Amino acid sequence: MSVQAPAKPKSNNPSTGAPEKETSQAPFVPRPPETLEEAGLDSSIVESLILKYLHGAGSASGGQIAEELCLPADPIIQYLAGLKRQQIVVYVDAGNMGDFTYTLTDVGRDRVQRCLRESMYVGPAPVPIDAYVAGIQAQTITQLQPQKEDLTRAFSDLLVSEEMFEILGPAINSGRGMFLYGYPGNGKTSIAERITRCFGDEIYIPKCLISGGFVLKLFDSANHEVVQQKSNSILKKDKVDPRWIKIKRPTIVVGGELTMDALEIQYNATTKTCEAPLQLKSNCGTLVIDDFGRQRMRPVELLNRWIVPLEKRYDFLSLPNGKKLQVPFDQLIIFSTNLEPKDLCDDAFLRRIPYKINVEDPTEAEFRKLFEFVAPPLGFKIDDKAKAALDYLIETHYKPTKRAFRCCQPRDLMLQVRNRCLYVGHDLELTPEMFDYAVSVYFTVM
Repeated sequence: MSVQAPAKPKSNNPSTGAPEKETSQAPFVPRPPETLEEAGLDSSIVESLILKYLHGAGSASGGQIAEELCLPADPIIQYLAGLKRQQIVVYVDAGNMGDFTYTLTDVGRDRVQRCLRESMYVGPAPVPIDAYVAGIQAQTITQLQPQKEDLTRAFSDLLVSEEMFEILGPAINSGRGMFLYGYPGNGKTSIAERITRCFGDEIYIPKCLISGGFVLKLFDSANHEVVQQKSNSILKKDKVDPRWIKIKRPTIVVGGELTMDALEIQYNATTKTCEAPLQLKSNCGTLVIDDFGRQRMRPVELLNRWIVPLEKRYDFLSLPNGKKLQVPFDQLIIFSTNLEPKDLCDDAFLRRIPYKINVEDPTEAEFRKLFEFVAPPLGFKIDDKAKAALDYLIETHYKPTKRAFRCCQPRDLMLQVRNRCLYVGHDLELTPEMFDYAVSVYFTVM
């Protein structure tokens, strides 16, 4: 039994090629490389990024280029000096401390066209896939065992029963997968969205990866929440590889719009760049398949795609050239559905999802408690008059019709009452008349 406490309404006035693994004393931090070799990048990649950046910017200093590419300044300035000797770039102006402002020559403009035909990507230098794998292994959710206090903190804005905590705790600790099933409106999606909070920390991920010559964009501002970092430290041990970005452990929720293509590397033939699939973006976090069984593909297709990854905790992705890429499959997969799990998949797959949790309807006592939990953030007081109105609601609109209690209904009905009060200019209060109105517009009567 769960319901989300609504927000209080307004009044109508990265890493080198071999990062160290995380320990209990020292969390994983990707250290900045001092050379291009330590960054795990060959000269052709570095040259391509430099030339494409200059092509777009017109001119820039070595320090500016290094900052944009998230690479150490001294090696970039030295590399630019080599390009100057090859007459690919020329000096435009002198800079500070031996640096210069550069622009492309005619030879450089010809070369950059070849680079753009191979890939139009311009931005932070990519991180080699081996460094990414090491980073995920150091930050894996399987090394964390949330306790009851962690669940209490993570679900602080939901009303969750002790019985549900006792079931959820071991399931979350498994670090594997679970089915949340039951009638709509009882908080399955709300529970799934908060499970990642139980792990209670942030992680580092590369902004993009490189494998087989293909740049793979990993950071996604739509699905990843950035954690602001202090950048004024002068201590080497406090510095971070700028090719990596610190985010909250991801919680990615997809519903009926999910297609099989979203689970594979998506190649853009125009820009010659790749986008990471959803399961890669959700590594070290949670991937929620909401409304499972309502997707465009048959459930068995999705389940068959993940049988091996769920068992082995690694996945194989196909690069545009057909090469197979092995990557970590390190997230908690949650299937949220209104259907019975046994009606969606066979025993072979159910065995790989060890926890099947039924999110049941609240009892009448729990339903009343939900009203008390939700009322204050919406501006209502649960006094004797409000309790009498609640008695009227249950005795008039639930028991005679044998209408089932749902966890979402206290919040939804009170929102209807609140909106009505604001419209007519009345004080916010729960009355039988207001509940009659809310029921008439909320429930469908055929």
